[in-house]
Amino acid sequence: MKIFISIVAIVLTFVGYVPYIRDTFIGKTKPHIFSWLVWTITTSIIYALQVSAGAGPGSWVTLAVIIVLLIVLLLGLKNGNKNIKKIDIVFLVLALVSIPIWLVVKQPVVSIILLSTIEMIGFLPTIRKSWNDPYSETLSLYIITTFRHGLSIFALAEYNIITWLFPATWVFANAVFSIILIVRRKKLKKGV
Repeated sequence: MKIFISIVAIVLTFVGYVPYIRDTFIGKTKPHIFSWLVWTITTSIIYALQVSAGAGPGSWVTLAVIIVLLIVLLLGLKNGNKNIKKIDIVFLVLALVSIPIWLVVKQPVVSIILLSTIEMIGFLPTIRKSWNDPYSETLSLYIITTFRHGLSIFALAEYNIITWLFPATWVFANAVFSIILIVRRKKLKKGV
Protein backbone atom coordinates (compact mmCIF):
# COMPACT_ATOMS: atom_id res chain seq x y z
CA MET A 1 0.00 0.00 0.00
CA LYS A 2 2.84 2.42 0.81
CA ILE A 3 4.39 1.76 -2.60
CA PHE A 4 1.04 2.53 -4.26
CA ILE A 5 0.68 5.77 -2.27
CA SER A 6 4.25 6.73 -3.20
CA ILE A 7 3.58 6.09 -6.89
CA VAL A 8 0.42 8.22 -6.76
CA ALA A 9 2.41 11.02 -5.07
CA ILE A 10 5.16 10.74 -7.71
CA VAL A 11 2.57 10.95 -10.49
CA LEU A 12 1.14 14.04 -8.78
CA THR A 13 4.66 15.49 -8.71
CA PHE A 14 4.95 15.31 -12.47
CA VAL A 15 1.29 16.23 -13.10
CA GLY A 16 1.73 19.29 -10.90
CA TYR A 17 4.91 20.43 -12.57
CA VAL A 18 3.84 19.98 -16.22
CA PRO A 19 1.75 23.20 -16.22
CA TYR A 20 4.47 25.00 -14.26
CA ILE A 21 7.18 23.99 -16.74
CA ARG A 22 4.89 24.84 -19.68
CA ASP A 23 4.10 28.24 -18.16
CA THR A 24 7.80 28.86 -17.57
CA PHE A 25 8.56 28.04 -21.23
CA ILE A 26 5.97 30.55 -22.46
CA GLY A 27 7.01 33.21 -19.95
CA LYS A 28 3.80 33.24 -17.90
CA THR A 29 5.48 31.76 -14.83
CA LYS A 30 8.75 33.28 -13.72
CA PRO A 31 10.47 31.13 -11.11
CA HIS A 32 12.67 33.05 -8.72
CA ILE A 33 16.08 31.50 -9.41
CA PHE A 34 17.32 31.91 -5.81
CA SER A 35 14.43 29.87 -4.40
CA TRP A 36 14.90 27.07 -6.91
CA LEU A 37 18.66 26.95 -6.35
CA VAL A 38 18.23 26.62 -2.58
CA TRP A 39 15.49 24.00 -2.96
CA THR A 40 17.53 21.88 -5.39
CA ILE A 41 20.53 21.78 -3.06
CA THR A 42 18.66 21.25 0.20
CA THR A 43 16.14 18.75 -1.14
CA SER A 44 19.02 16.60 -2.40
CA ILE A 45 20.48 16.52 1.11
CA ILE A 46 17.06 15.87 2.64
CA TYR A 47 16.57 12.91 0.31
CA ALA A 48 19.83 11.38 1.56
CA LEU A 49 18.73 11.92 5.17
CA GLN A 50 15.32 10.36 4.51
CA VAL A 51 16.89 7.29 2.90
CA SER A 52 19.33 6.91 5.81
CA ALA A 53 16.44 7.15 8.30
CA GLY A 54 14.43 4.39 6.61
CA ALA A 55 11.82 6.47 4.76
CA GLY A 56 11.46 3.75 2.12
CA PRO A 57 8.89 4.46 -0.62
CA GLY A 58 8.09 7.82 1.00
CA SER A 59 11.54 9.07 -0.03
CA TRP A 60 10.91 8.25 -3.69
CA VAL A 61 8.67 11.31 -3.86
CA THR A 62 11.55 13.49 -2.67
CA LEU A 63 13.75 12.01 -5.40
CA ALA A 64 11.09 12.85 -8.01
CA VAL A 65 10.95 16.38 -6.63
CA ILE A 66 14.73 16.74 -7.06
CA ILE A 67 14.37 15.91 -10.75
CA VAL A 68 11.71 18.55 -11.37
CA LEU A 69 13.50 21.11 -9.19
CA LEU A 70 16.58 20.72 -11.35
CA ILE A 71 14.50 21.12 -14.54
CA VAL A 72 12.83 24.29 -13.20
CA LEU A 73 16.19 25.64 -12.00
CA LEU A 74 17.66 25.19 -15.48
CA LEU A 75 14.59 26.75 -17.13
CA GLY A 76 14.69 29.57 -14.60
CA LEU A 77 18.21 30.49 -15.66
CA LYS A 78 16.73 31.45 -19.03
CA ASN A 79 13.12 32.40 -18.30
CA GLY A 80 13.07 33.06 -14.55
CA ASN A 81 12.61 36.18 -12.50
CA LYS A 82 15.63 38.44 -12.92
CA ASN A 83 14.38 41.13 -10.55
CA ILE A 84 16.80 40.38 -7.70
CA LYS A 85 16.47 42.59 -4.63
CA LYS A 86 18.97 43.01 -1.80
CA ILE A 87 16.65 41.08 0.50
CA ASP A 88 16.72 38.14 -1.96
CA ILE A 89 20.51 38.09 -1.70
CA VAL A 90 20.20 38.10 2.11
CA PHE A 91 17.81 35.10 1.91
CA LEU A 92 20.15 33.22 -0.43
CA VAL A 93 23.20 33.92 1.75
CA LEU A 94 21.33 32.80 4.89
CA ALA A 95 20.33 29.59 3.15
CA LEU A 96 23.80 28.89 1.79
CA VAL A 97 25.53 29.70 5.10
CA SER A 98 23.25 27.20 6.81
CA ILE A 99 24.51 24.35 4.61
CA PRO A 100 28.06 24.29 6.07
CA ILE A 101 26.48 24.49 9.53
CA TRP A 102 24.49 21.37 8.62
CA LEU A 103 27.69 19.61 7.54
CA VAL A 104 29.41 20.48 10.82
CA VAL A 105 26.51 19.46 13.05
CA LYS A 106 26.37 15.85 11.78
CA GLN A 107 23.22 15.19 13.79
CA PRO A 108 20.37 13.91 11.60
CA VAL A 109 17.57 15.46 13.68
CA VAL A 110 19.26 18.85 13.92
CA SER A 111 20.16 18.57 10.23
CA ILE A 112 16.58 17.96 9.08
CA ILE A 113 15.37 20.88 11.19
CA LEU A 114 18.09 23.14 9.72
CA LEU A 115 17.43 21.98 6.17
CA SER A 116 13.66 22.41 6.49
CA THR A 117 14.30 25.89 7.84
CA ILE A 118 16.64 26.63 4.93
CA GLU A 119 13.92 25.47 2.53
CA MET A 120 11.49 27.94 4.08
CA ILE A 121 14.08 30.74 3.90
CA GLY A 122 14.55 29.78 0.25
CA PHE A 123 10.79 30.26 -0.26
CA LEU A 124 10.92 33.91 0.85
CA PRO A 125 12.14 35.39 -2.50
CA THR A 126 9.29 33.58 -4.28
CA ILE A 127 6.76 34.84 -1.73
CA ARG A 128 8.07 38.41 -2.04
CA LYS A 129 7.97 38.27 -5.84
CA SER A 130 4.52 36.70 -5.87
CA TRP A 131 3.05 39.17 -3.42
CA ASN A 132 3.71 41.87 -6.00
CA ASP A 133 2.88 39.70 -9.02
CA PRO A 134 0.67 36.76 -7.96
CA TYR A 135 0.15 35.74 -11.58
CA SER A 136 3.89 35.04 -11.99
CA GLU A 137 3.36 31.64 -10.38
CA THR A 138 1.27 28.66 -11.48
CA LEU A 139 -1.27 28.24 -8.67
CA SER A 140 -2.18 24.64 -9.57
CA LEU A 141 1.39 23.50 -8.77
CA TYR A 142 1.15 24.65 -5.17
CA ILE A 143 -2.30 23.19 -4.62
CA ILE A 144 -1.26 19.81 -6.06
CA THR A 145 2.02 19.93 -4.13
CA THR A 146 0.12 20.40 -0.87
CA PHE A 147 -1.73 17.12 -1.47
CA ARG A 148 1.33 15.35 -2.91
CA HIS A 149 3.43 16.01 0.18
CA GLY A 150 0.51 14.96 2.35
CA LEU A 151 0.34 11.64 0.48
CA SER A 152 4.10 11.16 0.75
CA ILE A 153 3.78 11.22 4.54
CA PHE A 154 1.47 8.20 4.33
CA ALA A 155 3.99 6.42 2.07
CA LEU A 156 6.79 6.59 4.63
CA ALA A 157 8.07 3.23 5.85
CA GLU A 158 9.35 4.74 9.12
CA TYR A 159 7.85 7.66 11.00
CA ASN A 160 10.38 9.86 12.73
CA ILE A 161 11.22 13.54 12.55
CA ILE A 162 13.86 12.90 9.89
CA THR A 163 11.37 11.24 7.54
CA TRP A 164 8.24 13.36 8.07
CA LEU A 165 9.42 16.93 8.84
CA PHE A 166 10.26 17.85 5.22
CA PRO A 167 6.92 16.79 3.69
CA ALA A 168 4.94 18.17 6.64
CA THR A 169 6.69 21.54 6.33
CA TRP A 170 5.87 21.67 2.63
CA VAL A 171 2.22 20.72 3.19
CA PHE A 172 1.92 23.78 5.40
CA ALA A 173 4.04 26.10 3.20
CA ASN A 174 2.29 25.19 -0.06
CA ALA A 175 -1.17 25.51 1.50
CA VAL A 176 -0.34 28.96 2.90
CA PHE A 177 1.29 30.06 -0.37
CA SER A 178 -1.75 28.88 -2.36
CA ILE A 179 -3.98 30.97 -0.12
CA ILE A 180 -1.68 33.98 -0.55
CA LEU A 181 -1.83 33.66 -4.35
CA ILE A 182 -5.63 33.31 -4.33
CA VAL A 183 -6.15 36.28 -1.99
CA ARG A 184 -3.66 38.52 -3.84
CA ARG A 185 -5.22 37.67 -7.22
CA LYS A 186 -8.69 38.52 -5.92
CA LYS A 187 -7.45 41.82 -4.49
CA LEU A 188 -5.77 42.74 -7.79
CA LYS A 189 -8.97 41.96 -9.71
CA LYS A 190 -10.90 44.25 -7.35
CA GLY A 191 -8.23 46.93 -7.74
CA VAL A 192 -7.29 46.94 -4.05
